[in-house]
Amino acid sequence: MSHALSPLDRLRIERVVWALDQQLYDLPRSSRIAIRREVRTNLLTASADLGTAVALRRIGGSRQLAEGYLSAEYGEGPRHSWNAAACFAALVPLVLISLLSEAANAYQQGILAADPQATGTFGWHGISYLQSAVTFTLDHGRGTQSGGAWTPLTYGLWVAGTIACGRLWRTLPWWRNRRRTVQPATD
Repeated sequence: MSHALSPLDRLRIERVVWALDQQLYDLPRSSRIAIRREVRTNLLTASADLGTAVALRRIGGSRQLAEGYLSAEYGEGPRHSWNAAACFAALVPLVLISLLSEAANAYQQGILAADPQATGTFGWHGISYLQSAVTFTLDHGRGTQSGGAWTPLTYGLWVAGTIACGRLWRTLPWWRNRRRTVQPATD
């Protein structure tokens, strides 16, 4: 029995296809496009044969479907996440810059609290291992600061944290091949 697809049915199918696509961002772009096209075609065909409600019910949730595609590509278990790595890489500098600048500002305010008309050059070592020394040049309570840059250790921790947070070592081909060979074969 053939069912006519209404615009609402097509929108329901597109919603499922795009919800699936949002959960497949760890796959390469070309794979995501191919999966979208395949799922869309299968749903349109099934909807014409069975009806949209039945076709969508039989496909299950988009999360389960995405998990199946990701497991087929990367195997079972934890895998890398570009989204987690990108969030870490973008947010940590914002937090760290805010923390380090507030610490430097607190030191300058401490100088001015002791002597509101302070004049001279004052040095602060910064937060050890994370920040270079900060120099404050004050003239009658007004001044500038220089220094306070990230140290190489800070950059290294940022890169290492991004890799660890996103589990990016799992993208390496030797890691995926190792995981496939370790899994026992089922007969």
